[in-house]
Amino acid sequence: MSSRPEILFPLFAQLTKLEGVGPKIAQNMENMGVAKPRDLLFSLPHSVVDRRRRDTIVGAELPGIVTVEVTIGTHRPPRNKGGAHRVTVEDAETSFQLVFFHARGDYVQRQLPTGERRLISGRLELFDGVAQMVHPDHMLPVDEGEKIPPFEPVYPLTAGVTLKTMMKATASALRMVPGLEEWIDPQQKAQSDWPDWFDAIETAHQPQGLKDIAATNPARERLAYDEFFAHQLTLALARAKQKRAAGIESIANGKLQSRVLSALPYRPTGAQQRAVSEISDDMAQPIRMNRLLQGDVGSGKTLVGMMALLVAVEAGGQGVMMAPTEILARQHLQGLKPLAEQAGVVLEILTGRDKGKERKAKLEALARGDIQILVGTHAVFQADVHFKDLRLAIIDEQHRFGVRQRLELGKKGAAVDVLVMTATPIPRSLALTQYGDMDVSVLDEKPPGRKPITTVMVSDQRIDELIERLRKAVTEGKQAYWVCPLVEESEIMDLTAAEERFKILRAALGEGVVGLVHGQMPPSEKDAAMAAFQKGETSVLVATTVIEVGVDVPNASIMVIERAEIFGLAQLHQLRGRVGRGSAASTCLLMYQPPLSETGQKRLTVMRDTEDGFKIAETDLDMRGAGDVIGTAQSGLPRFRIADLESQAALMSIAQSDARKLLNDDPDLTSPRGQAARVLLWLMEQDQAIRLISVG
Repeated sequence: MSSRPEILFPLFAQLTKLEGVGPKIAQNMENMGVAKPRDLLFSLPHSVVDRRRRDTIVGAELPGIVTVEVTIGTHRPPRNKGGAHRVTVEDAETSFQLVFFHARGDYVQRQLPTGERRLISGRLELFDGVAQMVHPDHMLPVDEGEKIPPFEPVYPLTAGVTLKTMMKATASALRMVPGLEEWIDPQQKAQSDWPDWFDAIETAHQPQGLKDIAATNPARERLAYDEFFAHQLTLALARAKQKRAAGIESIANGKLQSRVLSALPYRPTGAQQRAVSEISDDMAQPIRMNRLLQGDVGSGKTLVGMMALLVAVEAGGQGVMMAPTEILARQHLQGLKPLAEQAGVVLEILTGRDKGKERKAKLEALARGDIQILVGTHAVFQADVHFKDLRLAIIDEQHRFGVRQRLELGKKGAAVDVLVMTATPIPRSLALTQYGDMDVSVLDEKPPGRKPITTVMVSDQRIDELIERLRKAVTEGKQAYWVCPLVEESEIMDLTAAEERFKILRAALGEGVVGLVHGQMPPSEKDAAMAAFQKGETSVLVATTVIEVGVDVPNASIMVIERAEIFGLAQLHQLRGRVGRGSAASTCLLMYQPPLSETGQKRLTVMRDTEDGFKIAETDLDMRGAGDVIGTAQSGLPRFRIADLESQAALMSIAQSDARKLLNDDPDLTSPRGQAARVLLWLMEQDQAIRLISVG
């Protein structure tokens, strides 16, 4: 299966094999992302022009397209150079004019001889009370009328590619389409009333009205489903490959876990207990775990992570927790250390800062198995880092990790179970697209004792009042973050914004009360400023968004976000999550610059009205679209040509369960439907999947 099935050869041939496409047009089409007949089939018309025939233009909606049979009357050639050539024509009830500019010689006379009948189609407008059609789109002898379809598809075009060219090329591509076996589950197809693949493609390119170009049209819906299904099949193959990869059975005895649980001042939430048992069940299997733990800010991921690490230790192995930055790794250390002490487990940290003797001693202890849990940055991946018996790898804050990196990680320990933790709530449709190869656990309850955060919108014209309130809070021993926006992506501007704010606050609140952190500082200064704030030596921390991820200061109960309207929703939610971690009631002030745009207003209102990260993420998706929410460039989100992630999330969900079921019933895709699915993967250019099958 490592080469393309022969039945698809015509669709992957040169564009010049299509009617009306020469080398130059082929080059222009490539600029539109159309490089072969297959691409043309998946470039669907985005609207239709109604060219149904009428007897007369009387009663037509103007300006608009009309198609009507006329008798050619008199010609009035232009009086001067560059003037218009006008032809009077008559339909069944009235007369109107055809207008031509820059007509060469007797071209119009030859095309439209006086007294003859013609079928004319084009845009008709009223000009000084006279109905005119400038440069008709079609002028045909009546017996050739069938060349004008009643509904003409409108395609995306580019310089050097006309609608006529597109229609001719597409018709020619449609003639090349082979008969392909069905890859959709027959029950699913019948239930949704979807046509066969070829009929769907044909209908999509020959719409019989506006209803045929709607995403809900059965032909279009089927083609969207094909894209989702191919994508989910790819993810399911990656998942099956990892599943088939033998894992190690890590069977917990509960001894260490119960020590931690009995020392906790509260009972874990139902969601935490559910996640822990899902993870423990996975780890006890002889196949490798590949699970995503999704939890909103403050939903208690740390405890779940620790419990998972203890499963590895109870089973006689080691666990590692990896964070993207030094500062986050140190924070995990702080969060996990008290729990490790309760369990009586050896916990250490390894980052790029460990050098020389100290690093060597840690590596030796790790290789001997004396360090049971390691917290670290990507430094953990280095070649000289060896574990005695690594069972579980936890990766924190996953946006920087794609399917490929997950496969890489698996290579480090022979059969390491993988748990990915993300604090960014992801709408379900995107979670399916991005993490379709993983099993998902969701923490959707807040642990007891977390107080709600009061969120207020404030105009920046009231900044003096705000500083006054801040001064009062500081004298009461409270701590606050003041976040400055990244201005215009320019680091220098950004720097001055933060530094200016720092000077103003320092003048108002006093020397030594205010700290400053921004992206241009050397890491050591950044860490020192963070540490001073963490220890309570400074009361207010002015920062650019470097504090967004992770840093924990339980005493900080006020969050001011300046120019909140220019931040994304996910970012605002993450920033707000930095407060409300201690026992004090917390406030988040969204400071905006009036007047607010409609989207700015909507964004801030959603933030004010809910603390539910999943709700916020759904709103974000509605407002911005999938590519932006994850940043398509780095997310590895597939680019769908027909399917639309936002409006067709439910289809993605069906595609996922169907793909998993197919692989479960037919792991090597050898059944008739499995063979058809292989052809689909080639048709949809799912190279990764094809590699997995050919080596699989």
